[in-house]
Amino acid sequence: MATIEDSRGTAFEDVDMTGSRFTRVDLTGSTFRAVGLYGVVMRDVEVSGTTIDGEIASLVVNGVDVAPLVEAELDRRHPERALFRATTADGFRAAWDVNERLWAETVDRARRLPEEQLHESVGEEWSFVQTLRHLAFASQSWVGRGVLGDPSPWHPLSLPWDGMEPREGVPHDRDARPTLDDTLAVRLAGMALVRRALDGLTDEQLDVPGAPLVGPGWPDEGKVLTPQKCLRVVLNEEWWHRRYAERDLAVLESRA
Repeated sequence: MATIEDSRGTAFEDVDMTGSRFTRVDLTGSTFRAVGLYGVVMRDVEVSGTTIDGEIASLVVNGVDVAPLVEAELDRRHPERALFRATTADGFRAAWDVNERLWAETVDRARRLPEEQLHESVGEEWSFVQTLRHLAFASQSWVGRGVLGDPSPWHPLSLPWDGMEPREGVPHDRDARPTLDDTLAVRLAGMALVRRALDGLTDEQLDVPGAPLVGPGWPDEGKVLTPQKCLRVVLNEEWWHRRYAERDLAVLESRA
């Protein structure tokens, strides 16, 4: 006989629930963050008012794979998005040109708010300042370390993703509250690393593996990467985090 248990408000963190079965479970108002949902099957579910943000592939709803539909709609709404799937050196340079322009517009929008609000979280997401710190970390990691070969490219204000385990030499001060200008200095230095990697890059070099990474950090020591792999990761980070930042800035503007 199954036990009926009231688990409302329970927080599950760092739990492996692979292969679990949920039957007659009420998940109303639940929040899922950094959750892997590979191969999940849902039957006889009722879904309404649900928001999903993340990397979505092969999501079948009532017999229809909606992932391609979502991708097509995003491209329709944001025509420049296709540039962020570059496959040539010139394509990557063009994408980065657009990325610099879009982020300049977003930063100008953020500057119109009181700086204190740029440290505010919306829906438990990173603040605007934390987002810039994370993008600096991404550029330093995947380009400074992954492409240019610097074993320790991070600034003390660089911010890894929340679930990253502490690693020797990698900063992880989530609670730091630098000014916007100080944060932008770190962010722009990270963007300059990407520009440096792109200058002179040829199509032939895109898929040439680099030397194994040296020393602790991220990406992992010993990993062998290509410029194309690293640049794709950075462009993906840039695109999505700007979308999230724009979404949250709208909320902050409404509060102001």
